[in-house]
Amino acid sequence: MMNRILTHDQIQHITKRIAYQIYESNVDEEEIIVAGITGGGESFAKKIVAVLKKITDAHIVMCKMDMDKKNPLTSGVTTSLGEEAYKNKSIVLVDDVLNSGTTLIYGTHHFLKTPIKRLKTAVLVNRNHKKYPIKADFKGISLSTSLNEHIRVDFEPKNNAVYLE
Repeated sequence: MMNRILTHDQIQHITKRIAYQIYESNVDEEEIIVAGITGGGESFAKKIVAVLKKITDAHIVMCKMDMDKKNPLTSGVTTSLGEEAYKNKSIVLVDDVLNSGTTLIYGTHHFLKTPIKRLKTAVLVNRNHKKYPIKADFKGISLSTSLNEHIRVDFEPKNNAVYLE
């Protein structure tokens, strides 16, 4: 059974709200790096970047973060930007769903190997099943779900949706 939790319009509203929160926490920055984790995180990051570019004069840089979400320790973490591009910069790490916290903690670890100015996290859905001490600084919605339930995020053009399966 599938229940629609967020509609396209609700996701658009959440994206705009999170973009404004990111802007407010980085109001004095000349450049903001938005790093989206492969898959839904990258799609959500692109939506946030589009809004940020409309509301701030800061230089907004999109960064793609790749890792094997099932086994990030073995696969390692890579980014589309070199270390010099984000050194001493403000970074926002974005994923679609915060479930166990595995992808966010390994993504955070990757950036913490370099001196950075600030690191924040943003997620569309926070499930509250964390294995690691990581939180979302900016979140769309928080859901208390059972471990048997699955959250599916669809970023289809003009038909974004979040489902509980």
